Amino acid sequence: MKDVLILFGGNSFEHEISCKSVNFIIDNIDESLFKYTLVGIDYNNEWFIINNKRIDLKWKNNNVIKVKNVIEFAKSFDIVFPIIHGNTLEDGKLQSMFELYNIKYVGSNSFSSLISYDKLLTKLILEKYGIEQVPYTIYKKDIDFSKIDYPVIVKPCKCGSSIGIGIANNKRKLKKCIKNALKYDKNVIIEKFIKNNRELECAVLKCKKRLIISEIGEIINNGNWYDYKSKYVNKSKTVISSIDESIRNCIKKYSKVIFEILKCNDLSRVDFIYDVDEKKLYFNEINTMPGFTNISMFPKLINNAGIGFKEMITILLSN
Repeated sequence: MKDVLILFGGNSFEHEISCKSVNFIIDNIDESLFKYTLVGIDYNNEWFIINNKRIDLKWKNNNVIKVKNVIEFAKSFDIVFPIIHGNTLEDGKLQSMFELYNIKYVGSNSFSSLISYDKLLTKLILEKYGIEQVPYTIYKKDIDFSKIDYPVIVKPCKCGSSIGIGIANNKRKLKKCIKNALKYDKNVIIEKFIKNNRELECAVLKCKKRLIISEIGEIINNGNWYDYKSKYVNKSKTVISSIDESIRNCIKKYSKVIFEILKCNDLSRVDFIYDVDEKKLYFNEINTMPGFTNISMFPKLINNAGIGFKEMITILLSN
């Protein structure tokens, strides 16, 4: 039986999403194969052993035990499953620590995580491979606002769950969106906003040496666009897409190619935007530790591929 350390929380804007995701892992880990210990990381990056079986935002108020030496503690397990979203994991910091001390873990390595988490670095690398992307520019203090072709979407380069993202139809709104995005990262991307679009996603799961590429999922928005509120408050629907077969095959092909170019490992969710008017497909972003909440696309797509939730967790802990 493998001894598993499950980490959640972290000093991240996506702390809340991690708390939701970890319950999915707890519910679906095969306890006949894996013995697990649950550890929450607070906003001060302190580690606490949790005795509860269900996690919410008040987890630290429960019966917890502080971990004094996190390195020695983590080394005592066979594998770590860090179900943490955003900075400290998806930016590669935790992986760097694990790698330095030869601690086995689920997910992509520090290099791939860092590249994939930074939207600008991802764009620059994939441009070299001819991967089509939405036209964009990088915000600079001397930007000429008169040359902006509205509407645009503004994004922090390093943040997930649509946090810090806004849409601008004029200079005044653009400045406001930039100011908000800068709260989350010092680098900001300004992209063309494609109003009549379809948001499409593909899951990649590594099973031993084979990559399982899912069917295509589609976001059915309960808002004007797929922002944080649409995802987690209004709860937009995620469905298997009815997109044209040629587009579907193209997404599956590029999801595999992008996973391999960025040297990802174990799992990812690759997101695309389809411009309905121009009939053009664009790569949007890749998530190296996608959400595992009850509305998340990744587990739904893998389940649609004929792999049950418990089997999926077993695969991730056995690669």
